[in-house]
Amino acid sequence: MKALRGYPILSHGPFNNPQQYRKFSASQDLFLVGPTETQLSILQDLLQRCGRKGEPLEGKACHGQIVRFGLQTDTLTSNMLINMYSKCGFVDCARMVFDEMPMRSSVSWSTMIGSYTRIGDKEEAVGLFKQMQREGAEVDGFTVAGVLCACAAKLAMFECKQLHAFALKTATHSNAFVGTALLGVYARSGFTGDACQVFESMPERSDVTWSSMIVGYVQNELYEEALKLFRESRKMGVEDNQFTMSSVLSACAGLAALIEGKQMHATILKCGFDSNIFVASTLIDTYARCGIIEEAYIVFSSVEDKNVVVWNTMISGFSRHARSMEAMISFEKMQQMGMCPNEVTYVAVLSACAHKGLVEKGRRYFEQMTKEHNLSPNVFHYSCMVDVLGRAGLIHEAKGLMDKMPFEATASMWGSLLASCRVHGNIEVAEVAATHLFEIEPDNAGNHVLLSDTYAAKKRWAEVIRARKFLKESEAKKERGKSWIEVKDQVHTFNVGERSHPRIVEICSRLEDLLQEMEKLDYTVDTKHDLHDVEELRKQELLRHHSEKLALTYGLMSLPPNVPIRIMKNLRICGDCHSFMKLASNITGREITVRDTNRFHHFKNGSCSCGEFW
Repeated sequence: MKALRGYPILSHGPFNNPQQYRKFSASQDLFLVGPTETQLSILQDLLQRCGRKGEPLEGKACHGQIVRFGLQTDTLTSNMLINMYSKCGFVDCARMVFDEMPMRSSVSWSTMIGSYTRIGDKEEAVGLFKQMQREGAEVDGFTVAGVLCACAAKLAMFECKQLHAFALKTATHSNAFVGTALLGVYARSGFTGDACQVFESMPERSDVTWSSMIVGYVQNELYEEALKLFRESRKMGVEDNQFTMSSVLSACAGLAALIEGKQMHATILKCGFDSNIFVASTLIDTYARCGIIEEAYIVFSSVEDKNVVVWNTMISGFSRHARSMEAMISFEKMQQMGMCPNEVTYVAVLSACAHKGLVEKGRRYFEQMTKEHNLSPNVFHYSCMVDVLGRAGLIHEAKGLMDKMPFEATASMWGSLLASCRVHGNIEVAEVAATHLFEIEPDNAGNHVLLSDTYAAKKRWAEVIRARKFLKESEAKKERGKSWIEVKDQVHTFNVGERSHPRIVEICSRLEDLLQEMEKLDYTVDTKHDLHDVEELRKQELLRHHSEKLALTYGLMSLPPNVPIRIMKNLRICGDCHSFMKLASNITGREITVRDTNRFHHFKNGSCSCGEFW
């Protein structure tokens, strides 16, 4: 057989089994006397099968027969060849077929552009789109959507906006594929307003469109908007898919909305998505982030074919709840099950070591990832090790590790080091860390607070005054602390010095009673945890009405006896509130869980799961 220029044509090619060979040979016999319409149809069917099953050798043999009988001039057949080569990963061969076509349809252009989109080659996709316009070819919605997807993969916003304008000009913006691609790239780039505008303007929306918008909200941490849109999609009868389910669960996790998370779990079971490995992984993460690690483990145990993502999610959950032993046991068990740890696994297990002060374990894991699993530590692994060393009081070793890193230290690392300096009273390193943080995060007032705390712990009052003055003169603003608690399907949010809640008078009265009972046990409000520039009495008043204390009191008033109380907080819990929660758990006999920005604190019988290591 004569080979076409540039194509490695085979007469038959090696087939996977004799039956497959006989089937293809029989089709070849049809062409001994020349092709007919039926025989052409058989060849086209074979091409489609080769594309679906990824069988390039058989596809090339088909191509040989097409060339043999001069059928490559048929536009439909050439389109199928382009599609087959593209799906089999031979994009160069697809382009050769495309370039030698005497006549191209819009499907030809769309298929070739789609080939480049599939491999993430934005430049070729855009170049082909420009060539298409120069040659006066008809542009349809599928073509525009294909180029958009290629640009979206590279977050090329300039090109995407140009394509948006082109779509408006050519009236292809109403196409569902174009609209979905547009809102997807806007959402991924943080332009959720533009994404929402595209979504609202679409005359028709597919389930993929709804899913893309929900995913976009979650990616930009607009969790409440994501849940609202999901409810709307349910009312509209939109079919659910695994991406929607995972995204809505992520929104529940972000809000720590346990009730909504349980409702989603029921929906997942009803729809049969519980066997999906990614949905199951997100469900484990949701329960862990909502404070119920036991329920997360039940879901984990029910997953039959666990992959590395499921194991990582469970290990991360144990770490977040200071269940370091369970995290390390899971780490060893996953390897016994034949799973190889990846970078994410090591971040989770190193974080578990940091939360319990397991320095030697942390060092061993840090070395093991390179020696045993050939993984190069990235910025997250170094950040975890800085945390491991710093929390244990090895401040200078942590600083030395940062100095030796192959990349610049991040704000997270300097922040971790500064927090460790505050706990262990290392003013020298604290000032170095704070200087870097002031440059990297000039608007983060929390760094000024940490430095001031470090000075205050050493009774360096002149430096405390200077730090406070510097904070006051800067434009940095301290984030206002807030806590929220879920009671009877409603989320109640409290701020420090809260006055807007309808039951605030009753809450404050009940809180005062609780504080008086604690004072009998020698509890006193520790004003060193309040850095407001106000008088001592005012500081005591502010600390007495910290948001988590108000949330706890409301929980005691509203939830049945013996029901655990779960509180979520947007900042790190302060030392005074930590002491308060321990005493409250002892006096009331309640289990209290507080999730702050770093971890979960489980208070029971006067002690905390963190073991005072936080």
